[in-house]
Amino acid sequence: MTETLISPPATSLRIDGGRLLRRIRELGSIGVDPATGGITRPGFGPADQEARTYLIGQARAAGLTAGVDAAGNVIMRRPLPDDSAGQRTAVLMGSHLDTVVNGGPLDGAYGVLAALEVLQCCAEAGLETPYEPVAVGFANEEGALFPQPFWGSMALAGRLDALPGEPADHHGRPLRKALEEAGGNLDALGTAAWSPGSVAAYLELHIEQGPVLERAGTQIGVVEAITGRAVLTLRIQGSAGHSGTTPMEGRRDAMVAAALVVVAAESISGGQDLCRVATVGHLDAYPNTPNTIAGAVTLTVDLRDTDPVRLRSAEEAMRGALRRIADRTGTGITVTALTRSEPVATHAPLRAAIALSSEELGLSHLPLPSGAGHDAQVVADIAPIAMIFVPSIGGVSHVPEEDTHPEHLVGGANVLLHTVLRTLGHTPQ
Repeated sequence: MTETLISPPATSLRIDGGRLLRRIRELGSIGVDPATGGITRPGFGPADQEARTYLIGQARAAGLTAGVDAAGNVIMRRPLPDDSAGQRTAVLMGSHLDTVVNGGPLDGAYGVLAALEVLQCCAEAGLETPYEPVAVGFANEEGALFPQPFWGSMALAGRLDALPGEPADHHGRPLRKALEEAGGNLDALGTAAWSPGSVAAYLELHIEQGPVLERAGTQIGVVEAITGRAVLTLRIQGSAGHSGTTPMEGRRDAMVAAALVVVAAESISGGQDLCRVATVGHLDAYPNTPNTIAGAVTLTVDLRDTDPVRLRSAEEAMRGALRRIADRTGTGITVTALTRSEPVATHAPLRAAIALSSEELGLSHLPLPSGAGHDAQVVADIAPIAMIFVPSIGGVSHVPEEDTHPEHLVGGANVLLHTVLRTLGHTPQ
């Protein structure tokens, strides 16, 4: 990817806004809780499989090819008469299909559907391009059910050594069968990897998930860098016992240890200022009954910072705190899984293309960092990357209230289209 690829598209081409918004509504109905309005579509769960089926159906109905790779990623392409699909260097675009528990309709899904819309728009316009546009719906970015976040993008980027050989969910149930039901194959995971040089660029459109754009009254965010993240999945082993008959002295209470872990994570970010944010967002106690001392607890500690040195210092401090908590409570604390993504700067020529495309479309823009992790930072292993943000109403995400004004959703998709066209170096047929 070089600056010579960033040429003006000189086109009046626009995405079909009504079609994009319809698909967002339809996909947003999959996994929705009628009581809360939230969407629960964890990776490789039943609702995620339904979403994957919907996406493939929409792509095929549009005359595109769509299939699932060994990692469970949905790959969408234009059918090419010379059978050259996969033979040319690709410009990838997309995001993820899965959600957190009781999340919103746009995180991830918007970027996937916008990528589909751009791909369909290019196909309908009959564009000839030196590079092949490819849309992707990554699998299990959130890790809400199976604690291997960025699963799909890590497989695509060839980070196979960083993935567990026999991954399992938070309850110990193996991924193998769920992946097979999604169309993947754990034994053939290596076939999902794309080699360096096979991707000219990766572009991801996303809601901001924060308040910066809305507060500034700006329509487009040009992401400068993506935060790094270290997620530790912990297993605390104590001793279960009767809550009324077991003396306080000598207890090995896994829940007490878990509470201390929560406080330690808060201290690492707030008190010690070793990383920008630290969060315990998942906690599962066993046997989880009101009259029994917790014998075991599984929980996650999520550390984030844009500075890799600070991030590693925070992880080391957290591990030290775990050793002290284990000694204090008489419990055993082990890290059963670790997911790490390094902070990544986006590609300057691609940022310039996003800014130019925004101006061409009459949309205001500003540079900003991403405080959330994204598949883009993993794909950065094999290709230049860039991200486009649109405003989030109220700055909220991962909640049922997650929302963005329709005109911003359409505007962002048009910026993605024009940025892709610049990157593809297209010529009309």
